[in-house]
Amino acid sequence: MTFSICVHEAYTDSDGTDQHRFGVAVTTRLPGVGALCPFASEHGAIATQALTNVELGRAGTSYLADGLAINDALQALLNADDGRTQRQLHGVDADGTFAFTGDDCHDWAGHRTGADFTVAGNLLTGESVVDAVATSYEKSGRDDPLAKRLIDALGAGHAEGGDKRDDLTVQSAAVVVATTEDREMDPYYNDLRVDATETPLRDLRETFALAREGYEAAIEKYADA
Repeated sequence: MTFSICVHEAYTDSDGTDQHRFGVAVTTRLPGVGALCPFASEHGAIATQALTNVELGRAGTSYLADGLAINDALQALLNADDGRTQRQLHGVDADGTFAFTGDDCHDWAGHRTGADFTVAGNLLTGESVVDAVATSYEKSGRDDPLAKRLIDALGAGHAEGGDKRDDLTVQSAAVVVATTEDREMDPYYNDLRVDATETPLRDLRETFALAREGYEAAIEKYADA
């Protein structure tokens, strides 16, 4: 299932406390990718794709909550998965990264890792797609919310060629961001999906803009509540 990015960022909140945020964004030329591939919690972010095994994301998230390192958690799950040669699985936690592309994933398939991020894709027009996603994220800075920067990174991959299955017009995209910060109201734009459309990244970008507008309006209206 196409291409995705997982990210970890350390930051300091308004009270001066060290925090961590984790994000994952994915898009594909099939509907409903947000229900299958992206997983994020205050412990890490995971994407499961290619011949998708949703349990790899669910169990991986649970393992991270139990204190396992991302590398140990995801490798253990793959070791127990008879279909691992057809899987793609990658993710991050606060201390490391993990990325795997099975030998039987359809070309082009592969991944790229950075200090605090992973990118992976399959059935792509070429390796330059994952490179474009990674470069966009690396150059994004931190002025904008992570969700927006992840959507923009997917957009860069799409502009580079993206998923090569041009005959499949019904597509989808999703972004999920989680943080260790304890907030009374989580931003509405941190968990968004576009499940069936011919323009998934444009629609996800527009959904993010509206969700951000709605969040900021709610904060202003209920600031004294």
